[in-house]
Amino acid sequence: MTSKSAAAAARATVYGYPRQGRGRELKKAIEGYWKGRVDADALRATAAELRRTNWRQLAEAGVHEVPTGDFSYYDHVLDTSVMVGAIPGRHRAAVEADVLDGYFAMARGTQDVAPLEMTKWFDTNYHYLVPELGPDTVFTADSAKQVAELREALALGLTARPVLVGPVTYLLLAKPAPGVAADFDPLTLLDRLLPVYAEVLSDLRAAGAEWVQLDEPALVQDRTPAELNAAMRAYRDLGAPTDRPKLLLASYFDQLGDALPVLAKAPVEGLALDFTEAAAANLDALAAVGGLPGKRLIAGVVNGRNIWVNDLTKSLATLGTLLGLADRVDVAASCSLLHVPLDATTERDIEPQILRWLAFARQKTAEIVTLAKGLAQGTGSITGELAANRAALASRANSPITRDPAVRTRVGAVTDTDARRSQPYGERAAAQRAHLGLPLLPTTTIGSFPQTAELRVARADLRAGRIDTAGYEERIKAEIQEVISFQEKTGLDVLVHGEAERNDMVQYFAEQLTGYLATQHGWVQSYGTRYVRPPILAGDISRPEPMTVRWTTYAQSLTPRPVKGMLTGPVTMLAWSFVRDDQPLGDTARQVALALRDEVNDLETAGTSVIQVDEPALRETLPLRAADRPGYLAWATEAFRLTTAGVRPDTQIHTHMCYAEFGDIVQAIDDLDADVISLEAARSHMQVARELAAHGYPREAGPGVYDIHSPRVPSADEAAALLRKGLEAIPAERLWVNPDCGLKTRGWPETRASLDNLVAAAHAVRAELPTAD
Repeated sequence: MTSKSAAAAARATVYGYPRQGRGRELKKAIEGYWKGRVDADALRATAAELRRTNWRQLAEAGVHEVPTGDFSYYDHVLDTSVMVGAIPGRHRAAVEADVLDGYFAMARGTQDVAPLEMTKWFDTNYHYLVPELGPDTVFTADSAKQVAELREALALGLTARPVLVGPVTYLLLAKPAPGVAADFDPLTLLDRLLPVYAEVLSDLRAAGAEWVQLDEPALVQDRTPAELNAAMRAYRDLGAPTDRPKLLLASYFDQLGDALPVLAKAPVEGLALDFTEAAAANLDALAAVGGLPGKRLIAGVVNGRNIWVNDLTKSLATLGTLLGLADRVDVAASCSLLHVPLDATTERDIEPQILRWLAFARQKTAEIVTLAKGLAQGTGSITGELAANRAALASRANSPITRDPAVRTRVGAVTDTDARRSQPYGERAAAQRAHLGLPLLPTTTIGSFPQTAELRVARADLRAGRIDTAGYEERIKAEIQEVISFQEKTGLDVLVHGEAERNDMVQYFAEQLTGYLATQHGWVQSYGTRYVRPPILAGDISRPEPMTVRWTTYAQSLTPRPVKGMLTGPVTMLAWSFVRDDQPLGDTARQVALALRDEVNDLETAGTSVIQVDEPALRETLPLRAADRPGYLAWATEAFRLTTAGVRPDTQIHTHMCYAEFGDIVQAIDDLDADVISLEAARSHMQVARELAAHGYPREAGPGVYDIHSPRVPSADEAAALLRKGLEAIPAERLWVNPDCGLKTRGWPETRASLDNLVAAAHAVRAELPTAD
């Protein structure tokens, strides 16, 4: 096909869409179901209506081919485990008794059965549920969900493309099931899994699918020859049957590297590739392998992970270059639009000048449609859109909002000494033990306590003017008093104020820093029914006044026990925001670090002896390619130290991380030079404690013994058993006892019971220690 005819064929599509609905209807329906207020039929009806609404909006916007199968009640990787019959043995009875309840049991656990492990989806803040596999795993096809959703879309008269997690990525994301040898490689199950995928593809073809998309984002990471060979075998086998739909292999989040020639030669009909700045090398690599003659190419030229408007002229140039490399070129976002909010037009509090810089899912869809039209019909067909786009880009580039000379001067004056503590850890540890007087196995929590309905009502009342600031602050004080009193009665050693005043661990700070914008409706799924509103980092960052000192010192006035100051670290402030793309991330991180350094120093001056700077996103933001990691980790760890290095030796600096593969960054954890780190460990059975020990980590650590992402209450014996596992790797004088993460999403009854058991476990294990009194 000539370039001209390839352009004429150009159409718009997307790989996935936000699931929650305009008013987070899915979250409300699912949580209502869990609480018994919504029955299963009503939940399914809500889900079906949300799917229909999404598809209609996409079609009306001009999207030719809508995705199906991307919708999920909780997680699309869990949906894949159900599709291939990979149900853990401990959950089979629940699934057989009730499919929906069994599904949620795998996601959240029950009082008697632990859930699946949860971790981050590549370098995003989305969490997936990790498949548990072993040599005895038997796969069986269950295509009911995928077929039903395809038929729903076809019944609306739409062209639909089912989207599945590919078999290679599914196995590469999996882990050995409990009780299976740690060195078991799930990829050895590929030949057993492929016939199940073939059966699902056949079912979808029979249901009317012309194309099926198989997502293989794991192939953008560094892969061994054996793993690349597995990908080649997988698509050789899946491409062989004649009764299958056309296959589209999709990758995103980075360049494919050595995997691109493998996929380009696979006997499939199309590839979907990321061509944004993060994966620009895909273009040259595609040309180097001779393009995709006779195949379809979907070009992801619109960034599906950030919220800035696309440079349409630049994207059209990329698309024009691609025209000669494939039989047909279509236009899409770089990945599923799951990672951005739904609609920027709902934001009423953002200045119109700034709002024009932003593109959420609906605006990105419009950009994709515009680009497809321009590619197919020429730029003359979109002159108005191009002019408006150029004006928006110029407005942002020339805005004084983006640059603060004072901030830039301060960053330029930073020296290496500013990012180093005044004394080495050994001397600091001795000073801190003398100052704090804590017992062996000290107990604490991560920071937040349950955000009750009363707290949410108080915030709503303040926004609506039903109460004044003084009335609101009295409610916050009462909540802090209750939290401190409970912790004292429970017997925790290092307390927290509970964060009653905070709406979110990033947004709360963003609203008090210059350079940030907050949204009202910019919800993005983090996991399950947990949605966050990432703030938008639009300009240079500074801290006009203290942000946490008042409430921390108030809490400390209520108790003689130490109360931790609680801050969100600079890397997490970036990772859980939509960051600016007009300067290096390291420069932005230093700006945030200096603002937080002021807060840390003010907390210490006010008498706070323990300060926690959370960095749960340090691993999440790790580049997918090993070659890119040293540069990232250099500025990321420097930013943490720049935040914390200005305190006295006897001030104890904590940090916290959760739900990630920590083994990849143990050296970086060491380089942070925090005095204490708390980490998620309950679902992963203390794996991180063993990783720290293998590295020779020299400081104190608290691997979690209470999984806070499940409603179940761990018994004291269960917590003690985990604590003993921790002691096998970390000596008692350096081991802390804490939950996996903050308690914001939990209810008070389960929190009270769980923390009572946690403290009881610590006391029981202390009594077993030879150094115990």
